[in-house]
Amino acid sequence: MLLQGTENEHVLSRQSDILYHDELVTAFIASHWWPENPGHVLIIPNRHIENIYSLTGELSDRIHRLEIEVAKALKETYGCDGVSSRQHNEPAGNQDVWHYHLHVFPRYKDDQLYTSKAIRTTAEERNLYSVRLREYFAQKIKSNV
Repeated sequence: MLLQGTENEHVLSRQSDILYHDELVTAFIASHWWPENPGHVLIIPNRHIENIYSLTGELSDRIHRLEIEVAKALKETYGCDGVSSRQHNEPAGNQDVWHYHLHVFPRYKDDQLYTSKAIRTTAEERNLYSVRLREYFAQKIKSNV
């Protein structure tokens, strides 16, 4: 729904959450985040892939190359102490959204990421982070020309 531009009460993510988009992948600020890890990023393939078992090598390569760039962006724009990434498959693997997505979290000393619970955020809260990351990627693209 996000990639089709749908915005209504049933779609939590907004177009303003998107910080990077190309022909294969999109990265955006997640609608839920952990209290000490605000502004974490989700990277998704643009075409529907349910989970890792259907992911092609080309698409995996693109997702993980973007993961590297997002990690660098988080370090530079958020000033975080580190970065963690995770991805879930099937119910036993804690998958709860049936479209492949990779989480990239800013990490801070003693942040309790794995022991705290995610909270829903507003578009305004997310915008504080998406603007910074969009500017980072715009500058990076400009400097590579």
